[in-house]
Amino acid sequence: MKPFVRVMVAVPIFLWLVCACSNSGEEKQADFIQIGEFTVNRISDQRTEVRDGAGRTLVLIPRDVPAPDDVDPHRLVRTPVKRVVAYGFFDVAIMRALGVLEGTLVGVTYPAKRWYVDDVKKGMAAGKIAFLGDASSIDFERLKQLQPELVLTWDLAAIPMLDELGIPCAVTSTPTAMCLNARMRFVQFLAPFFNRQKEADAFFDRVNQALIAIRDRTAGCGSPPKVMWGDIYEKRVLVEPGNAWVGELIGLAESDYLFNDVYGTSCIEISVERFLYSGETADIFFTYRTRDSGATSKAALARMNPLLADIRPLKEGKVYVPLPHYVQSGDHLDDILTEIAAILHPEVYPDYRYRYFMELPDTDPQESGAPS
Repeated sequence: MKPFVRVMVAVPIFLWLVCACSNSGEEKQADFIQIGEFTVNRISDQRTEVRDGAGRTLVLIPRDVPAPDDVDPHRLVRTPVKRVVAYGFFDVAIMRALGVLEGTLVGVTYPAKRWYVDDVKKGMAAGKIAFLGDASSIDFERLKQLQPELVLTWDLAAIPMLDELGIPCAVTSTPTAMCLNARMRFVQFLAPFFNRQKEADAFFDRVNQALIAIRDRTAGCGSPPKVMWGDIYEKRVLVEPGNAWVGELIGLAESDYLFNDVYGTSCIEISVERFLYSGETADIFFTYRTRDSGATSKAALARMNPLLADIRPLKEGKVYVPLPHYVQSGDHLDDILTEIAAILHPEVYPDYRYRYFMELPDTDPQESGAPS
């Protein structure tokens, strides 16, 4: 990475690390928090206003306080929330980080076979958590029967139906990808819904300490590895933009993110030419694909899309796939960040054992002549 680019990425991260450390001993709750495009505004002990990912203001009021006259009933949420339907894996993971998952989550949009979180698997087996159908085809009649007090969703199209049912919802995604600061602070956006601010602050502090350790350990590691994160599919090329948390982390860990000039949403579409251009010099390639989707070796990736065969990581670099439980492990964000740093700089993380990613071999065992 060119020196001036690295400074642009690292300085904002360093500033919030310092601010977070300087405030860690204070017990007073912050009255206003900016979390990327989310905000939390604590008006008083009896009223907190939050802005969700769609720019909507929700008003959080304790259960024993009369409803204010100036609040749209569709935007009023009673706290602490006791029954939640959640669309996304990350929302569920953050509920787990807050210690409210068990006994609060009542509905999800993935079937039991897709889950690796024990609390969710057990809840579904016991009938305490319902599968409501795929996010694009929710069974709203079943959802209504669950009587949730809050729906956490990324689907803006669901808002009119939820308003009609009288069920408050919070949009937990934004048009632009979460930066690293927003990713680690998102727990502080969900915390007021459950009165779990202390747990949120403890989670943030833990992730913050992991970032400080990464910055210190990778400082001066020498020539930075060149990294790309995304994949080529049949009709689209998708990557993580430079403003996403992974791009910022790679910069913080003394590495060169080759899509640092791309800005926008997570999994943003770019041209195949742009992808292949970066692939000419990349050392490390993180693919979205998993072993379950056929990414079992570099050769297998090349078979799925022959264009990938020519990028440098498949020929002489390294390719990493996420393990199936990775996307459901947001409550272990500190460990995930550390693991990515260990992949980028194995020389300063000797004997590190991967738990969320796997390096692909050149070929599958059968192809290399090894016994099956």
